[in-house]
Amino acid sequence: MAVPASGRTRIFSGVKPTGHLTLGNYLGAVRGWVEEDQHRAEALFCVVDLHALTVDHDPARVRRLTRQAATLLLASGLDPEVCTVFVQSRVDEHARLSYLMECTASDGEMRRMIQYKEKTAREQARGGSVRLSLLTYPALMAADILAYGAHEVPVGEDQAQHVELTRDLAIRFNQRYGATFVVPRATVPKVAARVMDLQEPTSKMGKSHDRTAGIVYLLDEPEVVRKKVMRAVTDGGSEVVYDRAERPGLANLLDVLAACTGGDPERLAGGYDAYGALKKDVAEAVVETLRPVRERHAALAAEPGYVDEVLGRGAERARDMARPRVDAAYRAMGLLA
Repeated sequence: MAVPASGRTRIFSGVKPTGHLTLGNYLGAVRGWVEEDQHRAEALFCVVDLHALTVDHDPARVRRLTRQAATLLLASGLDPEVCTVFVQSRVDEHARLSYLMECTASDGEMRRMIQYKEKTAREQARGGSVRLSLLTYPALMAADILAYGAHEVPVGEDQAQHVELTRDLAIRFNQRYGATFVVPRATVPKVAARVMDLQEPTSKMGKSHDRTAGIVYLLDEPEVVRKKVMRAVTDGGSEVVYDRAERPGLANLLDVLAACTGGDPERLAGGYDAYGALKKDVAEAVVETLRPVRERHAALAAEPGYVDEVLGRGAERARDMARPRVDAAYRAMGLLA
């Protein structure tokens, strides 16, 4: 299978509702979906709520964060008339195909996934254990992508390994059971920015981190944003220079400023001789970047019926795209689909 009937490249990507969406999610992924991907391809963007069940969770919180994430995607500028926005669990084909992917993958492949190894090590150090679904969720992620015949998967570095596994599973399935799946490729969004934790600048700004002082959330009030940025770690020394290796905290602030203003971080560094002025400009740039998202989110949150309608139409459209391919995979594997 090559290009879909529309003749356009197809893209699939998603966000996991394990925490509130952050500045890192927006600058690193969502903004690229809005400004480029939804216009250049047949694009599907999904809140992957089934993935949120791989760890201990509060069901009410997962539901709340799922709705909030979907609303923020729309508030950021995803247009449901241009792309497909939906919630994963409302399309049964994800779970149906996930089991076939588990039957195609090997135990060793699952255990080699870096995120599984890291999370397992952390839980074992605390004397705990992890759910089986944490081991097998790369099979679900593969199903998310393969069900739609996606050609491209915009991802960050931390998810590239999972896309490689998806490619391996698609090739293996096609070789064993006949040509069924498009073999996708990971892509790095052109307009993406790498945003690190403001307090731990060697770590990604993650939405599910326990410590939140260094994380800017999309719905943070302006004063909260300013306070977090002004308290950001800036490393030793006094000269404002852009050096990711030696001055990661300072480089992170310059990266954020560049992403928000369209500038170049090295050139921006030359315009400052004090950290305070830089932090003030970064804080204001972030506040202004997030202002329209926050305002649009407030308007959409006041219209829950509209969001429900968008997600309902998106799920129906996604289901229609996925079902023929998943049915074909069932038949190819020997099931009476």
